[in-house]
Amino acid sequence: MASRQILVPGPDHPITVTPSGAHVVVRAGGRVIADTRQALELREASYPPVFYIPRADADMALLERSDHASYCPYKGEASYFSIPDGAANAVWSYETPYDAVAAIRDHLAFYPDRVEIEISR
Repeated sequence: MASRQILVPGPDHPITVTPSGAHVVVRAGGRVIADTRQALELREASYPPVFYIPRADADMALLERSDHASYCPYKGEASYFSIPDGAANAVWSYETPYDAVAAIRDHLAFYPDRVEIEISR
């Protein structure tokens, strides 16, 4: 198997990870999947910001690991979770992220078109 390209964020592709300071609640099918005041906000190049929620603040019993995976040369291998009776592959996590984004380890991110995300600042 060929090795994967690993890239480091820089001026041409900046990535920052900072505490969001927001109260973030994620719901699916009327159920609260996650509720936190400890979310991290990842900003990457020109993409919309993504909130990463600590797993400790998510109800992991409401999520089911899927076989889906993806790769980002800046962040690493992402694993996915589905919401049973809800959205497939609605949640992703970098379980062993690259050093530049190590802060997102043990955090979950949610596709905003597959769940309801409420953000209060």
